[in-house]
Amino acid sequence: MDLSFRNRNGRTRVGDEFAAQVSGVGALAEPARRALYLYVAAQPEAVSREQAADGCHLPLHSVKFHLDRLVDEGLLEVEFRRLSGRTGPGAGRPSKLYRRSSRQVTVSLPDRRYDLAGEVLAAAIDRALREDVALSDAIAEAAQQEGHRIAAEADAEADPAAEPGDELERTSTVLAAHGYEPRTSDDVISLANCPFDSLAREHTELVCGMNLSLIDGVLEGMHCHGLEAVLDPEPGLCCVKARKRS
Repeated sequence: MDLSFRNRNGRTRVGDEFAAQVSGVGALAEPARRALYLYVAAQPEAVSREQAADGCHLPLHSVKFHLDRLVDEGLLEVEFRRLSGRTGPGAGRPSKLYRRSSRQVTVSLPDRRYDLAGEVLAAAIDRALREDVALSDAIAEAAQQEGHRIAAEADAEADPAAEPGDELERTSTVLAAHGYEPRTSDDVISLANCPFDSLAREHTELVCGMNLSLIDGVLEGMHCHGLEAVLDPEPGLCCVKARKRS
């Protein structure tokens, strides 16, 4: 079943990324594969198929299949090295070794982006400490800069041959890619999901203010001057909306 969907440029970035994350997590549902991943991840150095088979008490022929499947899913990485440490003629062929990938796999339904909130808040605290800036001002500026970065990334990935679309459509496409689940009606984009949900419930003023600055930065970075980001809390929705300027 294809879980991807196309945006206005005919691309499937949101669905493809989601499918890739789900596939990676799904690969660990198989008990032997999960045991092998946990074994490899726990080792201080890359391990061979034989070491993994011995460590998990599994037959070697099935270990090869499962390890390579984990590599295909991006959960493990491969390196080649002679385990004997010998070099030169007669040293034998290097062994294929496996280690945990640096790739991070996270699936959250609905989408949550606490990593993004952490990056913004860490940058703001760092600046506030270094430059004696009010923390609220530092958070607003760091969030707006993150919005600019998101807009620039979207612009770099856009198909130059595609029709640009109106500001509401362009903004919806970018916000959808970052988990906001936009809904457009009557020249207003409401956001059905807050990527910072639990933080917003515990620290409403702080997080909603950060979110407002971030979305304002997206609009500014995309040159959507006909839209504005506003705080407009509504049950079941994110506290921020983007609407056409009156």
